[in-house]
Amino acid sequence: MSLSTTLVLGFIAGVTILFGLPVGRLRRPAPGVRVILNAAAVGVLMFLFWDVLAAAWEPIDRALSAVHDGSGGAGPVAGYGALFATGLAVGLLGLVGYDRYMARAARPSRGGPGAMAVTDRADRRRGPATWAPAKRLALLIAVGIGLHNFAEGLAIGQAAARNAVALATVLVIGFALHNATEGFGIVAPLAAEKHIDGHIDGHIDGHIDAVDPRPSWGFLLAMAAIAGGPTFIGTAVGHSFTSEPVSVAFLTLAAGSIVYVIAQLLGVAARAKRADLVAYGLLIGLLAGFITDAIVTVGGA
Repeated sequence: MSLSTTLVLGFIAGVTILFGLPVGRLRRPAPGVRVILNAAAVGVLMFLFWDVLAAAWEPIDRALSAVHDGSGGAGPVAGYGALFATGLAVGLLGLVGYDRYMARAARPSRGGPGAMAVTDRADRRRGPATWAPAKRLALLIAVGIGLHNFAEGLAIGQAAARNAVALATVLVIGFALHNATEGFGIVAPLAAEKHIDGHIDGHIDGHIDAVDPRPSWGFLLAMAAIAGGPTFIGTAVGHSFTSEPVSVAFLTLAAGSIVYVIAQLLGVAARAKRADLVAYGLLIGLLAGFITDAIVTVGGA
C-alpha cells in the first residue's frame, strides 16, 4: 500500500476524535449529567489503561515464555522490562511534575508592595498557567491519549507496509471508533465541572476562563490535534519501519499519563457524593471502550 494511501487511513483514524469534543461546549448541564459525564470519561480512560498495558506487556510475556521453554534468554526480558518500567514512570511522574509546575505558575505572587505586584504577575502569565483546573486536566488527558494514538498509528502503518489491506482497514475502523469515544473523554471534565453560576469549582480563583467557562472552538481543535494528530504521525512512521521497542515506549508513556488523569478525575467524582451516578457513568465508559475493541477483534485484527 502506498504511503499516500496509508496517510489517508491514518487521518481517518485520528480525525474522528472531533466527534466527542462538542460535549465540552454544553451550557449549564444538570448536576446529575455532570457527574455521569465525568464518570464516563473515567470509564473510557480505564479501558484505555488496560488496553495499552496489555499491548505493552505482550513482548515481555513472549520473552518470559521463551525463557520457560528454553528457546530464549533473560536479555529480552530485562530489556523490555526496563523499557516498560521506565515508560510507565516517566508518563506518570512527568505529568505529576508538569501539573505541579502549572499550579505554581497559576498562583499569583505574594511578594511586592500591595496588590500591584499580584496584578503585574497575573498580567505576565500566559498559556496553560491562566487556565482553569478543568481545562488543564483536559490538556493532560489529550497528551495521554495522543501517546496512545501514536502507538495505534504505528500499527496501521506497519499493516499497510506489509500490504495487509484488510487488516489495515479494520484497524482504521476500530481505531476511528475508539477515537470518537476518546474525544468525549478529553472534554467531559470541562462539562462536568461547570456550576449553575457559570464558574468552575464554585469560585473564580483568578482565572480568565471564569467569565465564560465553556472552551472555545479553537481550544477544542487544539486538543483534537494533540490527541488525534499522533495517529497520523504514527501511521507515517509505522509505514517506514517497524520497531516493537518504540511501540512499547509510547504505550507505557500513555499508560503512566492515563493513570494520573484517572486519579484526578476520580477526585472530581468523589466530591459529587453520588456513588450511584458515578457507577452508571463508569459502566457506560467501560462498555463503550470494550464494544469498540470488540469490533476490531471481530474483524480479525
